[in-house]
Amino acid sequence: MKTSITQAGSHVGEEVTIGAWLANKRSSGKIAFLQLRDGTGFIQGVIVKSEVGEDIFQKAKSLTQESSIYVTGVIKEDTRSPFGYEMDVKDLTVIHESTDYPITPKEHGTEFLMDHRHLWLRSNRQHAVMKIRNEIIRATYEFFNQEGFVKVDPPILTGSAPEGTSELFHTKYFEEDAYLSQSGQLYMEAAAMALGKVFSFGPTFRAEKSKTRRHLIEFWMIEPEMAFYEFDDNLEVQEQYVSFIVQSVLKNCQLELTRLGRDTSALEKITAPFPRITYDEALKFLHEKGFDDIKWGDDLGAPHETAIAESYDKPVFITHYPTSLKPFYMQPDADNEDVVLCADLIAPEGYGEIIGGSERIHNLELLEQRIKEHQLEPEAYKWYSELRKYGSVPHSGFGLGLERTVAWISGVEHVRETIPFPRLLNRLYP
Repeated sequence: MKTSITQAGSHVGEEVTIGAWLANKRSSGKIAFLQLRDGTGFIQGVIVKSEVGEDIFQKAKSLTQESSIYVTGVIKEDTRSPFGYEMDVKDLTVIHESTDYPITPKEHGTEFLMDHRHLWLRSNRQHAVMKIRNEIIRATYEFFNQEGFVKVDPPILTGSAPEGTSELFHTKYFEEDAYLSQSGQLYMEAAAMALGKVFSFGPTFRAEKSKTRRHLIEFWMIEPEMAFYEFDDNLEVQEQYVSFIVQSVLKNCQLELTRLGRDTSALEKITAPFPRITYDEALKFLHEKGFDDIKWGDDLGAPHETAIAESYDKPVFITHYPTSLKPFYMQPDADNEDVVLCADLIAPEGYGEIIGGSERIHNLELLEQRIKEHQLEPEAYKWYSELRKYGSVPHSGFGLGLERTVAWISGVEHVRETIPFPRLLNRLYP
């Protein structure tokens, strides 16, 4: 009977066959230990010479790293294994013999591993990160479906830019100018006016020439938009959503978190509600911590966000940023028009901003004024402005960057490990 490694626990005491690759092996004169992977997980296969005979044992000893095989044997419980099971191998068949596999168990430099990303994905560490990424995606759909949101897919090719064109990839759309999307938000606002509560999940592109561990050129965003939701309503959805995905990873990815050495006690604290501080309060805190260089109207950088986050064991909202720092579509605070009803959600442990969101302007005259102030082309935003012309309502939304969130929850240092094939400033291969 064929099965997979992840299903091995359902076949204790039974003889099964698994298609696998050899990740590693060690052997003595009488016994060999095969580290096997099949994409669903990792298991150790134990092959004893006296039980299988000389031919099969020598075949096992001569196996090369990443050779593909069928292994047949009996599944046993093994409390020493993080997985909890191992296989007593009775027979094996070589499907394809791998030769000179470049990524050996020794240490390799980052650039070498990135050049071989198509193979590096096979390692147990990268496998764990990808499984956590998958769980976050699965939990995202579960959360928004159970909350009554409708999935909508905004276009990737756009004729205008939500936040200006300076950091967008330009292309030609036949005879017109077009851009790779930096956000689906404007289109999601239109969808919210039709469907109430919507969310999108797709790739976004930023032509930002940054080399930090937090930045990618191509990354994935979850972008909900909600009609009749005001500022505080928006923050509540964000903290409920983030709490949900963290708890889902804790529940369903314990083996992967253990493999990565993640301190899960820090994640166990991530439950709504989250602390909130204003931009003004953040500046006061930073000045008390010795950040004398930052003044009102300056954006917060990574060191500032990290210093603030270190004071909390949960993500923290920083709200009410200066209007001058934020895009044209954000609703001003009725009590202070110098700031807007927005919030950045800063992850703990130095991982920075994972969500940006705001209440959106719903007054047509104010939106048209903002478009003019930001020197944007009114005609390009005519359709967007019309959302305020025909039954405008207060509405809010946010965007969560998937890769930064994966990095934080899994505890890996750099976002390049959190997407299968990262696009970085100087990397388009493989």
